[in-house]
Amino acid sequence: RFLDNRLFATCSDDTTIALWDLRKLNTKVCTLHGHTSWVKNIEYDTNTRLLVTSGFDGNVIIWDTNRCTEDGCPHKKFFHTRFLMRMRLTPDCSKMLISTSSGYLLILHDLDLNKSLEVGSYPILRARRTASGSDITAPGSAGPRAVGSPCHQHDAGLPTEKHLSRPSQREGGSPRNSLEVLTPEVPGERDRGNCITSLQLHPKGWATLLRCSSNTDDQEWTCVYEFQEGAPVRPVAPRCSLRLTHCIEEANVGRGYIKELCFSPDFGIRLLGFDMQCSELVDCLPKEASPLREIRSLYSHNDVVLTTKFSPTHCQIASGCLSGRVSLYQPKF
Repeated sequence: RFLDNRLFATCSDDTTIALWDLRKLNTKVCTLHGHTSWVKNIEYDTNTRLLVTSGFDGNVIIWDTNRCTEDGCPHKKFFHTRFLMRMRLTPDCSKMLISTSSGYLLILHDLDLNKSLEVGSYPILRARRTASGSDITAPGSAGPRAVGSPCHQHDAGLPTEKHLSRPSQREGGSPRNSLEVLTPEVPGERDRGNCITSLQLHPKGWATLLRCSSNTDDQEWTCVYEFQEGAPVRPVAPRCSLRLTHCIEEANVGRGYIKELCFSPDFGIRLLGFDMQCSELVDCLPKEASPLREIRSLYSHNDVVLTTKFSPTHCQIASGCLSGRVSLYQPKF
């Protein structure tokens, strides 16, 4: 994750985060210690210059890059939940999304990274299954195992409503760091738990893209959910921020590995499109959930493909597989 035009951060399964300078790549600027398990996500708030990381230890940690030294950066635990898989910030850093292997999606609204969250310190919005009428007040049972993660199975670890303090209203606005707990709708899986293994956000913040696996780990779904904005009428009112717009069911090929997702940043190839014309989401929002369309399949690897990324500046896509090979593609016009 780039912090500016020369500094970038990397995270590792060795539990550390490293800062690098493009002008001197033969040595790290510093190594950050704070997680106790594999570190899987790095986000960056350009307004506060705070680095945000998450790992399979269930922790979201904030690092103050304004006060970095060779020994590291001051840091603090911001949030904790069991079975944490992925964490993302919306482009405007107003929300934090966290997916879990127990099938829950957590959304922190009106985000304030300067305030650490402990049980009892943040308001909860009564959440519900997206596009469904059943409310959730507190998750109580364990979900499926995390694919490829070292997490152990206990209870879902989310706070119950009786342990949460009453929300504090900001003048003229909604409470900061309001927590919404959702179980995103997956077609055909209404009564079964799911592991949300991968989480991405649209580069404009319009939608979120999830990869879910079934409780039996034999099927997977790629689902697109539109953000439905607007604060609840009152802090304890039911809220449903996401609406399923597109999905596709797929066999779990390469079982045991997490399949990463990515959005095309602007114009370019979409291997999975909202329609066969590769229209933008805003131009083809359906009234009900529609299937994603397979535009093209590319086969250049001889091993399990683990990750793909679109170039933010060129009409190009990269993919990497388990054997270490990285392939680059560009369209034929």
